[in-house]
Amino acid sequence: MPEIKFLTEKRFSVSTHLINVAISLKLSLTEFLLLMYFEDVMDKTFDVGKICEVLSLDEGSVLSAFNKLLNLNLIKMETGKDNFNRHCEIISLVPMYKSIMEKENEKKLEEKKVDLFATFQEELGRNISPMEYEIIKAWIEKGFSEELILGALREAVYNGVSSLRYIDKILYEWQKKGYQTMKDVKKGLFVKKTDNSELFDYNWLDEE
Repeated sequence: MPEIKFLTEKRFSVSTHLINVAISLKLSLTEFLLLMYFEDVMDKTFDVGKICEVLSLDEGSVLSAFNKLLNLNLIKMETGKDNFNRHCEIISLVPMYKSIMEKENEKKLEEKKVDLFATFQEELGRNISPMEYEIIKAWIEKGFSEELILGALREAVYNGVSSLRYIDKILYEWQKKGYQTMKDVKKGLFVKKTDNSELFDYNWLDEE
C-alpha cells in the first residue's frame, strides 16, 4: 500500500497529539497523513504536486483531504515566504494547536474539579449534594482559585460550619476586598485591636 510505503520510507514522526486528533475527529487515513505531512515538513508551502509525490496520493485525494482539514479548522492558509524568500501561501497548524491546548486545559480543569469535590467531602465528612456540586462548580467558573476555595472551606470547618452558603459569603467578601491568595487573606483577616498590637480573628457570621 502507498501509505505503508510512505511510513516506512519517510522519516516522519507520529506525535501523540496528532493521533488523538485523528481519533477524536475520525479523520480518514489520507486526512491523517496530510496533517502529519504539514506538521513534519520544514517547507509549509502548499505544493500539491510535491505532496502527491511524497504521500503517493492522487491530486483529488489530497485536495479533498485538504478541504476537510480546513473545514475542521485544523489548518489555515497564510501568506508567507518559501525557501527562496518568495511570497507564497503557506499552511499554518496554529488552529489545531490552539484546539489541543483548549482541550488539555479543559481536562486539567475537570481533574481539578474532581480533586476539589473530593476534598470538600473529606473536610465536611459527608457526600456533597447535587446542588452543592453546582455551587462549587460555579465558584470555579467565576474565577475563584482552588487555593481560595479551599481556604474558605477550611475557615468554615474551623468555625464548625458546614454550609456552602457560609463558604460562599466568605469567598465574595474576600473578592470584594481584592484578595487573590491566602497570603492576602491572612494579611487582611488580622488587624490591630489596640496599641500593643493585640490581634483578633474576623468572624464571618457577624456579617449576616
